[in-house]
Amino acid sequence: MTTSVETLEFQAETRQLLRLVIHSIYSNKDIFLRELISNASDALDKLRLESLTDSTLAGVDTADLHVSLETDKDSRTLTVRDNGVGMSRDDLVELIGTIAKSGTADLLEKIKETKDATTAENLIGQFGVGFYSAFMVADKVTVRTRRAGTDSGTQWESDGEGAYTLQTVDGLPVGTSVTLHLKPADSEDGLADYLSESKIRQIVKQYSDFIRWPIRMATEGTDAEGSTTEDVETLNSMKALWARPRSEVTEDEYNEFYQQISYDWQPPAETIHMRAEGTFEYEALLFIPSQAPFDLFSRETKRGVQLYVKRVFIMDDCEAVMPHYLRFVKGVVDAHDLSLNVSREILQHDRQIQGMRRRLVKKVLGALKDMQSKDAERYATVWAQFGRALKEGLIEDTDNAEALLGLVSAASTHDPEKPTTLRDYVARMKDGQDAIYYLTGETRAVVENSPHMEALTAKGYEVLILTDPVDEVWVDRAPAFDGHSFQSIAKGQVDLDGTADGDGQSDAEKARREQDFAALLPWLTGTLSEQVKEVRLSSRLTTSAACIVGDAHDVTPTLEKMYRAMGQQLPTVKRILELNPTHPLITALRTAHDANADDPAVAQTAELVYGSALLAEGGDLPDPARFTRLLTDRLSRTL
Repeated sequence: MTTSVETLEFQAETRQLLRLVIHSIYSNKDIFLRELISNASDALDKLRLESLTDSTLAGVDTADLHVSLETDKDSRTLTVRDNGVGMSRDDLVELIGTIAKSGTADLLEKIKETKDATTAENLIGQFGVGFYSAFMVADKVTVRTRRAGTDSGTQWESDGEGAYTLQTVDGLPVGTSVTLHLKPADSEDGLADYLSESKIRQIVKQYSDFIRWPIRMATEGTDAEGSTTEDVETLNSMKALWARPRSEVTEDEYNEFYQQISYDWQPPAETIHMRAEGTFEYEALLFIPSQAPFDLFSRETKRGVQLYVKRVFIMDDCEAVMPHYLRFVKGVVDAHDLSLNVSREILQHDRQIQGMRRRLVKKVLGALKDMQSKDAERYATVWAQFGRALKEGLIEDTDNAEALLGLVSAASTHDPEKPTTLRDYVARMKDGQDAIYYLTGETRAVVENSPHMEALTAKGYEVLILTDPVDEVWVDRAPAFDGHSFQSIAKGQVDLDGTADGDGQSDAEKARREQDFAALLPWLTGTLSEQVKEVRLSSRLTTSAACIVGDAHDVTPTLEKMYRAMGQQLPTVKRILELNPTHPLITALRTAHDANADDPAVAQTAELVYGSALLAEGGDLPDPARFTRLLTDRLSRTL
């Protein structure tokens, strides 16, 4: 039995907002089904809870709570039905009528101000009108519902054009059905055929696969005799592993889920399963892969963490919950207290989300630290795959710099094959050594054969060999590790044996050498003024004639090249030419200069010394043709 129909008008501004929702706000019309299934799931959750706490509902049947999807191709209707808590007449006005509450005018004004469809869609989500997305695909929506514990139900119906009707209906089962009278499919308008079984399956799989309640639909098939059969099939897996205690999940289940979300058929190197309770509840199931994807360093690469809200899929590539340098981490974060239509912009500025992000990052870094200490071989594999990305964190994430430095693994002169951690490096430091010495270069061979290494190698000092492009940046920005700062052996003065020279010379011997070269050094500085800012005697060379170094805070040549490749023009940085005062070539140059400083051959020799030093560190000659002519001429004179 039904009562008379009561027609209610929407406010004028609400009609405007409805038209925006229906015709221009949502870019992806498929999400209407996500919204309706999510509402149905909430209703089932509420009935389960209220049946435990409300004595008047003790007799309500909760044995088979589920969501049903029903299609009628003849009448072109799609119905989303649940046997959840249902709604009363007042609930309908209050919940489904959210759009007519105070704040509508404010929302409308904000939508008018924005010209971006995505931003407008996110605004709609903030005001909780996701139910009305049904009107994007339907000409009319009918809601029939009965609240658990009541005798009669209510029907709500609207065509989305500014009015809705309400009437009391007897004989309805407990729960809610939302029937959409679908518009014709229109690919140009983004309207799919939502009566298609395959389309419904695809939407449920993408957005609602992990809803805890079964989502059922009658599907057609054929039996062995070729006759058409109809079976009720559950469309969602309901396997939200992150919502189950870790003790109840097998390793095979973790691996299967990882393969499903990552498309990586290798098992993950590490699984992180966590749950946070309190003012902001969430669950996370994260994986550290065992091998890097091919596009890890591509500009278009996406983060691997998906965001869910109460098991409903919200977005891929959720940068708000994982920083860029951990983009290789795969998995799911399921937050309980967010809107289904939460925007990326809101996520980036939400304090609770930022707190969740900090905890997730610490959890990932903590898992890597445990792996490093307990399974060095497995960690070496992970570092080889993702170490370069992790070192980006030393530039981006100063809050976790100490933890990241503890994870760094680098080649060094201590072992030709096995990398070292910074902690092991510090444990091997010589008495009186304050700094962690390093040298950057394109390859290990280039670094090991660099003239800058000679004095440190001779005295047994260990030097980190850094060959990743990112190494050029983070070592200058990283804080001290365990009280020891990082020092490039190609910059400034290297303090060996507690002195700025480190060559063991007596003060008298140093003074004598300075006097011997007092005339040559300023002359060379003037002669090579276009290339260098200073020429001085070196304490870091033992076998090479010369090397080029920078001041302590100079940009390295490699970093300068990187900036230029990115279109950032830097002023040319002049460096320092250091000479080995004991090398025969340098002593001969001094003698020739003392004899006749105006001889062109002396200036040409100075050019050759500078060019040779530049080549020795892997640099590019400013004029290769001139250098070759000078070298060829000089060699021909010696034969």
